[in-house]
Amino acid sequence: MPETFPPPEAARPTMIDVARRAGVGLGTVSRVVNGGHGVRDETAQRVRKAIDELGFQRNEVARALRPGKKSSSLALVLGDLTNPFFASIAKASLEVAGQSGFAVVLGSVDEDPEGEKRAIQELVSRQVAGLMIVPDQGDHSFLAGAGVPVVFVDRPATGLDADIVMVDNEGGGRLAAAHLLAQGHRRIAILLAPSYYTTGRRLRGYRRAHREVDATVDESLVIQLPEGNAEAAEKATREVMLRADPPTAIFASTNFLTEGVLRALRELGREPAVVGFDDFRLADMLPTPVTVVASDIAELGRSAARLLLDRASGADRRPPQRIVLPCALIQRGSGERTPDSAGNRKRR
Repeated sequence: MPETFPPPEAARPTMIDVARRAGVGLGTVSRVVNGGHGVRDETAQRVRKAIDELGFQRNEVARALRPGKKSSSLALVLGDLTNPFFASIAKASLEVAGQSGFAVVLGSVDEDPEGEKRAIQELVSRQVAGLMIVPDQGDHSFLAGAGVPVVFVDRPATGLDADIVMVDNEGGGRLAAAHLLAQGHRRIAILLAPSYYTTGRRLRGYRRAHREVDATVDESLVIQLPEGNAEAAEKATREVMLRADPPTAIFASTNFLTEGVLRALRELGREPAVVGFDDFRLADMLPTPVTVVASDIAELGRSAARLLLDRASGADRRPPQRIVLPCALIQRGSGERTPDSAGNRKRR
């Protein structure tokens, strides 16, 4: 069974702190702390001095590992595991790793850059064979000295050239908007969850689809939400649908937002066209099944784990790879309403 370890408390000095104080890479600190070789005496002394000054202590698991012992564990650092998106990535990576005799240590940091750094430090100290990370928007240049291979999932790293496995977010956003435009819609609201990368690329696809048919984007319908949850989407949908000139279609940029949109529309009794990004459970079982842009989320986890295993074994020595998985539009009914046949008309 995989283990989930919470990040250490903020007050506890980390290996990242030691690396910064000593002016060395994270991998160098790890070797000194765990008794490894290959570090010059002068450098090792600087690291030990930084350790003493900061009061850094190794965790008990790291103490139990023998220096030089080859790890049979990978690490996966991601967001909230209650989100089916992240859960699917975790499950798929566990399966691939297990087939190769590797366990996966999970760290859930929920979009917290400092928590992410602390979690990564903790995992490096456990001498994992490699890291898979769904990154936050913080600077990841510190990982250049981690001493282990790293594969980023869903979003690229900041400040580091590394392997990335991701979905074609811009292409998916274009698919959604182009489909609604083809039904005759010209007032298409887009609800955007906060994100430094994914939903921004979906917005780019939305704008691109409008340009391709010479349609003008009404900027008042580009709605940036303060939080990426169903409650925020429900509130925003209610507000936009009660305007004097409401949209005839809505594009929800995540599965959580789609749920909030549907709740608000049910309460209001309105039936605009709706397309969501990412599928979700029971989307095809609703009174009007929900049209979605979907990708193989499990393949994100599988591809990342396969690439990381090849990197860790030395079988793959290519420059950093960029693997982009395609999206597909699944038409179910909600996205096929036209402005005249449904639009903003109330249900009878």
